[in-house]
Amino acid sequence: MFLRSMGIAVVACAMLAGCSSPSTVKAAVKPQKDRKKAPDFTVKDAAGATLRLSDYKGKVVLLNFWATWCGPCRAEIPSLIRIQEAYKDRLQIIGMDVDDDDQEQLREFVKDQGINYPVATTSVPVRLAYGGIGALPTVFIINQDSKVVQKHVGLFNPALYEIEARALLGLPVPARVETFEDTGEVFLKHADRASMLPGVDTSKLTPEQRMVALHKLNAEACDCGCGYTLAQCRIYDPACNISKERAAAVVKESAKLPAKDAPENTTAPASSEPSGPVDPPKPRSRK
Repeated sequence: MFLRSMGIAVVACAMLAGCSSPSTVKAAVKPQKDRKKAPDFTVKDAAGATLRLSDYKGKVVLLNFWATWCGPCRAEIPSLIRIQEAYKDRLQIIGMDVDDDDQEQLREFVKDQGINYPVATTSVPVRLAYGGIGALPTVFIINQDSKVVQKHVGLFNPALYEIEARALLGLPVPARVETFEDTGEVFLKHADRASMLPGVDTSKLTPEQRMVALHKLNAEACDCGCGYTLAQCRIYDPACNISKERAAAVVKESAKLPAKDAPENTTAPASSEPSGPVDPPKPRSRK
């Protein structure tokens, strides 16, 4: 099944640095004429060093929004480490932790996992600038000119990221290239007021309440038998009434939390771009 994606489709079967066995994947990058500049940011990484996205212009960047409590996020870390090592001179992975306030705990996690790329805590303005980040992990593929060429939501075969990066680097890609219709969005014009997930209305939540809802939607499993979290089920199976009803309940619960004023500088880009997962893992059969 090929879900919403964009630009140029690449179908490949190859042994790559990011995967432990040969795999068939479908990759995609956006056509040159439709690429938009990635929002720049300046943050402190887990080691206390200044981290700027603009410092990596000239390299392909995999901007990975994740959290230590997110199982799918943890699962892809070993492959990301291998990809970073294999392409360290021409590619940079940046881990943007969206929901861990304890910096010491984050540093220990990075050390224990042997993560070889910078990791920083994501502020609300950065999350909003990248469309709100409705589900984890979310990976943006950024080219050497600091323009977004793809967005992946959910857990994917790491070979997908690697093939897209190799294509941008001009390296051999054992694949047939096709074009197809662009049907999604990468950035939302009003991400702070938008629905994060299909059928989930978070427009009345404050940014802080939305962060609480995001955590719950990505941490709680859906009871429909799909094997996904609520957030993943809403993305991969928007027709599922079980995840829709439970997600609505999560939003309602989050709305009861004390409202705070939105932080400054939360304006998201006014551009509109394609998005969506490509070949998510198949769910278990529902009982």
